[in-house]
Amino acid sequence: MRIPAILTHAALSVTALAATPAAAGTPWPNGARAAVVLTYDDALPSQLTNALPELDAAGLPGTFFLANVRQQDVARWRAAAQKGHELANHTIFHPCLAATFPADPHFTLEAYSPATLLREIGQANVLLTALDGKTRHGFATPCGQTTAGGVDYLEPLRASGLVTYARGVSASAAELAADVGRMDPMHIPSRGFAENDDAAKMIAFVEEAEAGGGMAVLLFHGIGGDHLAVPDAQHRAFLAWLKAHRREVWVTTLQGALDWAKAHPGPAAR
Repeated sequence: MRIPAILTHAALSVTALAATPAAAGTPWPNGARAAVVLTYDDALPSQLTNALPELDAAGLPGTFFLANVRQQDVARWRAAAQKGHELANHTIFHPCLAATFPADPHFTLEAYSPATLLREIGQANVLLTALDGKTRHGFATPCGQTTAGGVDYLEPLRASGLVTYARGVSASAAELAADVGRMDPMHIPSRGFAENDDAAKMIAFVEEAEAGGGMAVLLFHGIGGDHLAVPDAQHRAFLAWLKAHRREVWVTTLQGALDWAKAHPGPAAR
């Protein structure tokens, strides 16, 4: 779904998840100074034609939050999962608040309740399992919005056990801790990148996370096409930088980063 200009870089971004010395953060694999997670929302065609081939060429995994999956793309998403990319839940119909952009009024968050939204999330899990064969899936809030029918749905979602985490698009100061093992899995923050962002900005975000030993979760939509599209050349340049800095940063899926942090807590969590 198309997000208007008002919900561009500023509304889809937070600062790096790194504010304390690296020694206090999560001990990432092989001495890496930070974890980097590349996330892509909405199951967009440009992700299949541009992002996935570029990730595969660089040998890097991505996390794809699927919504409005097209029948003609099913085989390609299944192949992506087989190559080690994470497929995650973004609902079926991507409901957002009515003021966000024009949409069928039946598929806006005002028309849902927490119960009906959780039912849709559960059905999206069925699709994901059919694609990747996995029974555990993460989740990203459509448009970063967390109410259904005016009621917050994240706590009911937590209690349901339907998802392993919820990635949002903003964070409180407390959530910007370097020790990812202590982060609330239902409030995983990210920083969004769009039309006016280049590889230098993405690299700077990762370097900020490196300084604190934390985790940089990047949020993309279109890559060289579709909406909120990062230029394809800038995406490729950023992936090339990540590949060249494998010793300093660990590029993994969001589920992979959270599972590692839970199994390997930093000093503050011990």
